[in-house]
Amino acid sequence: MILNVIAVDDEPLALGLVSAFIEQTPFLKLVGRFSNAVEALRAIHAQKVDVLFLDIQMPDLNGIELARVLDNSKSNKPRIIFTTAYNQFALEGYRVDALDYLLKPFNYEEFLHAANKALAYGELLEKSNAPASVTAGPAIAEERIEDEYLFLKVEYQLVRIALNDILYIEGLKDYVKVWLKSAEKPILSLTSLKSLEEKLPSKKFMRVHRSFIVSLDKINSITRNALQIGKVNITVGDQYKEAFSQFLSKWV
Repeated sequence: MILNVIAVDDEPLALGLVSAFIEQTPFLKLVGRFSNAVEALRAIHAQKVDVLFLDIQMPDLNGIELARVLDNSKSNKPRIIFTTAYNQFALEGYRVDALDYLLKPFNYEEFLHAANKALAYGELLEKSNAPASVTAGPAIAEERIEDEYLFLKVEYQLVRIALNDILYIEGLKDYVKVWLKSAEKPILSLTSLKSLEEKLPSKKFMRVHRSFIVSLDKINSITRNALQIGKVNITVGDQYKEAFSQFLSKWV
């Protein structure tokens, strides 16, 4: 697999170094190098770009602002790897769903580690978009994949989580905690409970509170206004009681 790559940095030496790293990496193809984000944005809209190596501190439009613009775009949305000398932007980079964050000065080994993440993500995306087999059929294959696992952004990598391993998901302000059968500590991911609710199969998971999604087959007991999973009691919120009652009516 070959990834189309653009490098953006207003420092000529830094831009030259990243471009050289890209050109010596067999699975990367340099399709553009720019000293400002505005020119890069035009190039991204004009061609297919898979990965963007992007500086943050730049005039006119900085890297974080460009990432936000791309995040609102429905097409031509490359994955971003930030290249910056400022570590205070790490959390902001995570918020715009950056694939990685390279802190200057970095060497080729560090660059290649980030590039391999981009390759793994591209291969995963290509596999998920591949046509289903004739015997399975598109709808069946899609449902089977969806029913088996999901991928969550954890720090700067995608982590595969088996759906049957999930006990419940707890929503915080900017994060979610995914509690698993196989681990004592939860997985922390910068995403929203609403986003996960849309991805999870409704026949297996249900939102029962503004802060909780539960795995229906992991429920141990139910009272009038709450349910229990293991040793954890979860209150059923008022706005979710009707849907939960409908679920119960099928079994009671």
